Amino acid sequence: MEYRKFDNTYVVRLNKGEEVIGSLKELCRNENIELAEVTGLGASDLVEIGVFNVNTKEYNTKVFEGMFEITSLVGNVTRKDSEVYLHIHINFGDEDGTVKGGHLVKSRISATSEIIVRKINGNVGRKLSDEIGLNLLKF
Repeated sequence: MEYRKFDNTYVVRLNKGEEVIGSLKELCRNENIELAEVTGLGASDLVEIGVFNVNTKEYNTKVFEGMFEITSLVGNVTRKDSEVYLHIHINFGDEDGTVKGGHLVKSRISATSEIIVRKINGNVGRKLSDEIGLNLLKF
């Protein structure tokens, strides 16, 4: 991972073989980012996504392997129990143009990825909602 900071914005490049979630968590820990918005694109050869089932309160996950273009990576950075908490969704397309998407669990970069992390001055936490089963924003 390489990046450069401009005011409150980080321009990030992930390289072949790097994993998106782990790399972004490392950036946020190293730069003390507590609240931010995340956008990006790139190429991946392995993507794991989840869809939250409101009845079971669990994520159903699927793993995809192949040649994919990350057409959209969007989400946010907050903190839960003082730890970096990423909530990111991804859309990715295959060679036929078929697009899949969901909550990003894991994505391994196959060529490169370009990500913008825009730090927001402030702090928003997370708290588990027993009713919903998700870690909701805590103001």
